[in-house]
Amino acid sequence: MPRTILDGGEDFNGDISRTGSHHQTDDHGYKVRFPPAKGLFTELAEGVKENFFPDDPLREYKDQPRSKKLWFGLVHLFPVLDWARSYTFGMFKGDFIAGLTIASLCIPQDIGYAQLAFLPAHVGLYSSFVPPLIYAAMGTSRDIAIGPAAVLSLLLGTLLQEEINPVKNPHEYSRLAFTATFFAGITQAMLGFFRLGFIIEFLSHAAIVGFMAGAAITIGLQQLKGFLGIAKFTKQSDIISVMESVWGNIQHGCNWQTILIGASFLAFLLTTKYIAKKNKKLFWVSAIAPLISVIVSTFCVFITRADKQGVAIVKDIKQGINLPSFHLIYWSGPYLAKGFRIGVVAGMVGLTEAIAIGRTFAAMKDYQIDGNKEMLALGTMNIVGSMTSCYVGTGSMSRSAVNYMAGCKTAVSNVVMAIVVMLTLLLITPLFKYTPNAILASIIINAVVSLVDYEAAYLIWKVDKMDFMALLGAFFGVVFASVEYGLLIAVAISLGKILLQVTRPRTALLGNLPRTTIYTNVEQYPEASKVPGVMIVRVDSAIYFTNSNYVKERILRWLRDEEEQQQEQKLSKTEFLIVELSRGIHALEELLKALEKRKIQLILANPGSAVIQKLQSAKFTKLIGDDKIFLSVGDAVKKFAPKSALNV
Repeated sequence: MPRTILDGGEDFNGDISRTGSHHQTDDHGYKVRFPPAKGLFTELAEGVKENFFPDDPLREYKDQPRSKKLWFGLVHLFPVLDWARSYTFGMFKGDFIAGLTIASLCIPQDIGYAQLAFLPAHVGLYSSFVPPLIYAAMGTSRDIAIGPAAVLSLLLGTLLQEEINPVKNPHEYSRLAFTATFFAGITQAMLGFFRLGFIIEFLSHAAIVGFMAGAAITIGLQQLKGFLGIAKFTKQSDIISVMESVWGNIQHGCNWQTILIGASFLAFLLTTKYIAKKNKKLFWVSAIAPLISVIVSTFCVFITRADKQGVAIVKDIKQGINLPSFHLIYWSGPYLAKGFRIGVVAGMVGLTEAIAIGRTFAAMKDYQIDGNKEMLALGTMNIVGSMTSCYVGTGSMSRSAVNYMAGCKTAVSNVVMAIVVMLTLLLITPLFKYTPNAILASIIINAVVSLVDYEAAYLIWKVDKMDFMALLGAFFGVVFASVEYGLLIAVAISLGKILLQVTRPRTALLGNLPRTTIYTNVEQYPEASKVPGVMIVRVDSAIYFTNSNYVKERILRWLRDEEEQQQEQKLSKTEFLIVELSRGIHALEELLKALEKRKIQLILANPGSAVIQKLQSAKFTKLIGDDKIFLSVGDAVKKFAPKSALNV
């Protein structure tokens, strides 16, 4: 009777247990054995530990006195207590220079990003004062620069203005922003506390690249209001609405002084960015260019009084440091739920951006960041920030890059930046009164240009066309609909791809490489030859209830195709079917029944410990017989197809 040989595909050395008996042996006398039986509680505990605590965070607490355990707990919550003990003056010099450099960049950016979120300019500066101090004590990244970010500001502004008009009701709008910031922090902190950071991995890299590029285009288009001096501008963010608004205003004329200021300084900013990109040692030229632009343009507007000729200016920025805002958060009423919804979305996006930035620079400096601690740090800083008049903060890619190139050593650079921002709030905010909005628009456009990562997009296109489709979906969703829809499309496509991979696993026909016992994909290795009378199929995924029927139908379809080919070419019939499974085996009863109708016996080869344990629990091994379980495909072929084995 023809037989089916099923290969579990697990590593022999790592997954074959040394207990049990009554199974076929190989030439060396080794047997396929069952792993020790485990109770329900033990199995659940091991599963939780493996999935949520793979780093075993409690190992250092074992056999330690209570005082030591308390100290370890504090260090876990505040990593600064650990690295501060080895902090030196030499490290401080690097952090001090880096802090001053990113402060010169963040001050003009914060004012512009606050406008992007439809919030007062001082709120943007507040958000670069308190949150960086919290992060410096709790974060694990040495290079990330904390504060408002372009994409997050756009997202927050888009979602908030759907609920409250920021022009007619600025006070209520700010309250909703603080409420959203609070729930963004709660979301981030809870993900870290319960070690659920893997959730953000569902947003694929391709979707993030597309979303960021689309957001950059949208942000750039939004800046045309300040760049061209347009007074009445659309509240919609899609490209069609924006271009209609721009075209309608251009027909009625634009302020040429505003365009001159915006265009000239944008050219200056892009030139300095190009210089810094060509010569890494001149990074500081690009870093201080925004502040120089603000100073020069403000002085020009002041001495020429261009504001009286139609040039829009920032006007007054509230002087003084952060005011308490705990009482401004909506703790009840309809805006509580709205703030929660907006906060969850903003928190997830901010978390994704910060973790990606932190990992990038950690890899460049060869150190590790703790994802769960990062979530706790980001969440705590946003919770505290919401109570001190700040809006959602995260890691800024442009500032973090400058921080890295400026030679930062630790998170103390964030502290230096925060102190400079504090002094700015206390002493010099009145000097920004005559800063033209056009220069802020130019600074933001210059900042978001780098978010369009065309090199990554091209690489994704070359590597995986499905990933590229996810990139395009997210990009066009943001550009032609809104940031919110673009984000939803990005998440939907990412989840869709995961579901497609789970429900439709890839399968391949395998052949034998000449003069070896290796069986591999015949499409990848054309020299691999089929073993006469044997069909070998590999399934590149675990079999679950969601894909078991597909796998069964795919195997049977391959058998039918093979039988038709054999009849046409008058070849010998297939006597054996070997199915190699690389990860797991579930729901095989239907496949077994289908094979029995074809009078084909099922044989298992090299099942891993997890696989054999599940089969034993389901009493499937008794159903097929213990004598049909082998250590390897080769052993099975030698037993049931000795002539074919001799030809290998």
